[in-house]
Amino acid sequence: MRKMILQCGALALSLLAANVMAAVSPEEAAKLGTTLTAIGAEKAGNADGSIPAYTGGIPKNAGAVDSKGFLADPFANEKPLFIITAATAEQYKAKLSEGQLAMFKRYPQTYRIPVYPTHRTVVLPDAVLESAKRSALNVTTINDGNGLANFTGNRYYAFPIPKTGVEVLWNHITRYHGGNLRRTITQATPQTDGSFTPITFEEEAAVPSEIPDLSPDKGANVLTFFKQEVTAPARLAGNVLLVHETLDQVKEPRLAWIYNAGQRRVRRAPQVAYDGPGTAADGLRTSDNFDMFSGAPDRYDWKLIGKKEMYIPYNSYKLDSPTLKYTDVIKAGHINQDLTRYELHRVWEIEGTVKPSERHIYAKRHMYIDEDSWQVALVDHYDGRGQLWRVAEGHAQFYYDHQVPAYTVETLYDLIAGRYIALGMKNEEKHSFQFGFVGKAADYTPAALRASGVR
Repeated sequence: MRKMILQCGALALSLLAANVMAAVSPEEAAKLGTTLTAIGAEKAGNADGSIPAYTGGIPKNAGAVDSKGFLADPFANEKPLFIITAATAEQYKAKLSEGQLAMFKRYPQTYRIPVYPTHRTVVLPDAVLESAKRSALNVTTINDGNGLANFTGNRYYAFPIPKTGVEVLWNHITRYHGGNLRRTITQATPQTDGSFTPITFEEEAAVPSEIPDLSPDKGANVLTFFKQEVTAPARLAGNVLLVHETLDQVKEPRLAWIYNAGQRRVRRAPQVAYDGPGTAADGLRTSDNFDMFSGAPDRYDWKLIGKKEMYIPYNSYKLDSPTLKYTDVIKAGHINQDLTRYELHRVWEIEGTVKPSERHIYAKRHMYIDEDSWQVALVDHYDGRGQLWRVAEGHAQFYYDHQVPAYTVETLYDLIAGRYIALGMKNEEKHSFQFGFVGKAADYTPAALRASGVR
């Protein structure tokens, strides 16, 4: 009997260890800010200097900010070091994803990757850096990695020194977006000839720590409150989506509601999750394709492959220029690659495979995540037959005036259909991102949707 009790106890401890990943030791956390940056990137450059050492990012006054909030390109005078084309892609394949190589084969005449000098531009506010250090010492995963424990206060960068694939993904999910954010953006789903109808969204995201009148119990398991209204074209205008993005979506699934302007009704929207269709996306993206990946990670087993050097979209200021029209950006097959900028950076490589007990239209996702910002840079999506289906590129820029890494444009290319979706453009809008508004708890309730969605 005593032996049986000991065996049961050992089994219980092993199950607990499998279900809860420990935070790092104080000795390991001490690397943050020394050999590692404050959020976990390697400070040192690479062997040949093509990736420089991290020296603190770029200052808030790195460039001019116009009256609409658009940023000047700090690297406008630089020319590409070289341009990768279909003819030369094989030469650089070690630093390209399978998806990028597939894009060269799908569009051999027009897809290109202009490679510029690498600049490690990211630097974050002190409060965010302190949050990352606190997270390293305290945060653990629960529910087989699908939830977080001890993630309190200003909640950013859950695992700056990750040990598993799902911890790397959590860093993308919990990265700093600038606190409370408002933006007006345009989405395009071009036909194969490049023609498109722009769809405009007004979006608002708020974090519990920046909503003064939010009760602690209402924000305890919420990472972000998100509201999205379609304002154009007229046939879609007035529809509003509200999402409470939860930390532990196994314990409490993402809460979503939609106000339908035609019906003048607010309804729960459980389909706004996983592989449910993206808003007005013409079937070209899923709900969890938003922000390159969003929502619960629980339908996949996440494998940490390691780190490598890759050419990824970076410092995409030219692509964000307010002098451009959307027709300058959107072209047949893919966006205008002459406006893009790629740099050599170290990335974390992870792979998600759908669990045998779950379902998703993407059977596998192969992700590459920038070490300096924890933003997903590239994703290759595979279907149930193991065929590469969709290729995502996150064209990143650093909003140096507010110290926020974000995306200029997210693209998702369907290799089979020959179509794509581009989300996040704002070149023709009246203003750039607006950071730092004070949120009100009442604005993020289902009752508030009806008022905000009336045409």
